[in-house]
Amino acid sequence: MLKSDAENTVKRIKGVSRVINNIEVLPLSPMDNQIRAAVYRAIYGDPALSDRYGFRAVPSIHILVKNGNVVLEGVVANSNDKNIAGLRANGVSGVFSVTNDLVAESELVR
Repeated sequence: MLKSDAENTVKRIKGVSRVINNIEVLPLSPMDNQIRAAVYRAIYGDPALSDRYGFRAVPSIHILVKNGNVVLEGVVANSNDKNIAGLRANGVSGVFSVTNDLVAESELVR
């Protein structure tokens, strides 16, 4: 339902002539939910990351889990924070792989 809702909302934006909906709805998986929660605790429980990212209304580090494979997406302040988040995610039991797609602010094109 959310996938089609997002597509329909974007279609109504003035100037949009075409929408390619590549949103993937992840399957319901209790194991993936447990991994997601554990990765969240590992990342946001780290003192180097919790003060900077842990108290935001919308977390800047997004954790996606599919079949035990974790993808980290979002923007962090620097490459050190990116590396720490990746290390913390890799240390979680049950995680098969981690793709660290976090972007440091310094890497953004201005």
